Amino acid sequence: MSAPNTRNTENEVRTMINMIQAAKDQVAALTQAAYEKAAAAGVLPAGTVVKATIEIPKDTAHGDYASSFAMAGAKALHMAPRQIAQVIVDHLALEGSYFNKVEIAGPGFLNFTLGPKWYGEVLSAIETEGPIYGSGAEGAGKKVMVEFVSANPTGPMHMGNARGGVLGDTLANVLARDGWDTWKEFYVNDAGNQIAKFANSINARYMQLILGEDSFPFPEDGYHGDDIKDLAQAVYDAHGESWKDLPDRERLDKLAEYGLSVNIPKMETDLKKYGIVYDQWFLESSLHSSGYVEDTVSLLTDKGWTYEKDGALWLNTTELLKKKYMAEGKSQEQVDKLDLKDDVLRRANGFYTYFAADIAYHRNKLEERKFDLVINIWGADHHGHVARLQAALDGLGLDGSRRLVIVLMQLVNLLQDGKPVRMSKRTGKAIALHDLLDEISVDAARYYFNNRAFSSPLDFDLNLAVRQDSENPVYYVQYAHARICSLVARLAGEDGAVVPAAASVDAALLTAPEELALVKALAQYPEELHLAARDYDPSRINRYLTALAGDFHRFYNACRLKGEEPAVLSARLKLADTVRSVLANGLNLLGVTAPEKM
Repeated sequence: MSAPNTRNTENEVRTMINMIQAAKDQVAALTQAAYEKAAAAGVLPAGTVVKATIEIPKDTAHGDYASSFAMAGAKALHMAPRQIAQVIVDHLALEGSYFNKVEIAGPGFLNFTLGPKWYGEVLSAIETEGPIYGSGAEGAGKKVMVEFVSANPTGPMHMGNARGGVLGDTLANVLARDGWDTWKEFYVNDAGNQIAKFANSINARYMQLILGEDSFPFPEDGYHGDDIKDLAQAVYDAHGESWKDLPDRERLDKLAEYGLSVNIPKMETDLKKYGIVYDQWFLESSLHSSGYVEDTVSLLTDKGWTYEKDGALWLNTTELLKKKYMAEGKSQEQVDKLDLKDDVLRRANGFYTYFAADIAYHRNKLEERKFDLVINIWGADHHGHVARLQAALDGLGLDGSRRLVIVLMQLVNLLQDGKPVRMSKRTGKAIALHDLLDEISVDAARYYFNNRAFSSPLDFDLNLAVRQDSENPVYYVQYAHARICSLVARLAGEDGAVVPAAASVDAALLTAPEELALVKALAQYPEELHLAARDYDPSRINRYLTALAGDFHRFYNACRLKGEEPAVLSARLKLADTVRSVLANGLNLLGVTAPEKM
């Protein structure tokens, strides 16, 4: 399955329609017009500006939208709220509006009840926008990079990478729908200590194949996985013992290069199978070979943020963080209590640290490639690194505290039969992404890993993920989509009924509570998309789709289609098909298929 397009066009942004906001705007306009009419008649004082709130009551018995105009204007208008409310109601002109009645409640709330025009326009808006329904303009075409997974290429990807992959990919899709020009990136850590350890591990296994396992020591901090043995065996099969007599440095470089040439394409293949395609795989090594790390450290030195001690070059992280925290409103006393420490940028042996490379990489994002915002999906264990990196970018004058957002993701607990699962049945080793996808579908994996907010630990129940019933949320949502497809096909075959255009539907025939609730749920989708983008929380889309599927099932059980009067059948069929469209829209954002049959 191809990944959803993450590019926004100008036309996509322009066609956005938010019917909930449209209703709120109309409440404000109708109320203001009624006030001005009353003022012109001398019933209310003229020239008063009233700042009212417009809310959606939890109980629809209180109307669909409630305005606080009467209470907010009481002091300025020198009149009791309920008197003001009555005057407004007396001067309201609802003809042609989204509302069919207004009632006064409590201390003076103006409760507006939606009429058929609004319900019909919701269906029309979704029909008009089709697969881009819900799109927003908050991003205004600004460039955002989402960097995610970025696992070390020294072994298979694990469960944390699996969750981070879905969160990052889905968040990028959501941001694109909210008007951002979105870029997906994988940062390949192909330099530094972990690559040296990787090369030494393959080297030990290679030499053991030649000399015997007891004749060549394995490094204490080496990588012990079977994948290392497989790499060593592949080198031996291709080159025999010829690499044994190479100088150590040359042999280690060749082994690292070979290992990466195998592992990185494997990672790319696994992620493609998972529905994730990146715009770029960025190599850490390119930052070193181009001199960009050295240049970045020199810039920090030129700005007075480094010093030398014990032969190493240090970043004055303490002062950078103090400056950052004071700017954020912390007091001097609060800052003084923090356990702040400086960081090494260049070791005494002349090698740059991972932190130095990380600063350079993010400078590249912000300064060279000019992203307005960069978002990283990291494991929660990296929390101590967040403020330090932001502060370092602040020190370079790149406004890292505002332009760099780190989404810290909590752990995944894999469960089966109510017990934790840490080992693959197939390999007997720690569960890797490719092991998981041997057990469950890509759809189930993607839906489940995005089913909770990133800030919450996730219990992933393997038994539940393969169940075909309403307890399984991905099945529940997909079944709703398939059920509608089957319904439309069946009615077309048996009764010749076809899904009508929205313009030919009489929305006044949609009167059942389940019908009205379903249309309101459809109208909520643009707001859910916007909030998911604003809060960097794509799990909102899962919760929305699950609730929408529930609303549809309740409508289907309460409202008959077959055998109804043609006009009623037409309206209900259009409503059902509109739900199908929005379910497919949301599932596509999640990278999950919308099946027509199940």
